[in-house]
Amino acid sequence: MRAALTNAWRLALLGIFWAFGTVFVWFAEHVTLPDWLGGDLREVGVRLWTVAWLTSVWVLLWGTVSWANILGGLLAAVLVLTLLPLPRVPVEGRLHPVSIIVLAFRLVREFLISSVQVGWVAIRPSRPPLGAVVRRRVAIKSDMVLTLAINYINLVPGTIVVEIDHRRRMLYIHVFDLSSPKKVAHFDKQIAYIERAFIHAFERDSEWHPSPYHGIDDEYHNRVLAQRDADGKEPR
Repeated sequence: MRAALTNAWRLALLGIFWAFGTVFVWFAEHVTLPDWLGGDLREVGVRLWTVAWLTSVWVLLWGTVSWANILGGLLAAVLVLTLLPLPRVPVEGRLHPVSIIVLAFRLVREFLISSVQVGWVAIRPSRPPLGAVVRRRVAIKSDMVLTLAINYINLVPGTIVVEIDHRRRMLYIHVFDLSSPKKVAHFDKQIAYIERAFIHAFERDSEWHPSPYHGIDDEYHNRVLAQRDADGKEPR
């Protein structure tokens, strides 16, 4: 009996997901969304997320979770998006939750390790570390994802982005300690991981759909990542 109930529950769950997927596909193919709502399902998702985020901030500012604060936050969020619209942000890739979780755990790990290393360098009885500003080019296409990657670099102790060449996707990064070839190689490995991890989490080549608002170096970025790696001619 227990096995039969378990199977029935699984079949019912599959039926619910199948019905939901069917409705979603029909909605995407037959319903045209108004321009003020976004006109595209991905943009609608971004706007709904923005409303939810602004509402949560409103509730946190009031300090009490109540229906009045939630409704007031929704009203405030809609008014902000309507009366004070931000510049359109291209939504060009696709989110991969598992890759994002792995990236977040890697950030925590890098943060802890780098904090210990920087702390030890600060108290050890020896010469100050040899810092330097280095230039590295990344293959991240979206401005939004590039901003997230830069925040990742800035959050890790010992590295901070001091300048960005937006057109060529060139980052000028100050590194706390580059006193040996081994540390330079470690930094290069770290930047290469950040580049690949963010592309894998947000903008895989097979899922990339450039937005008309996207204006960067297409000659470089329209090649797939494997081709860019094989080329090896882009300046670092």
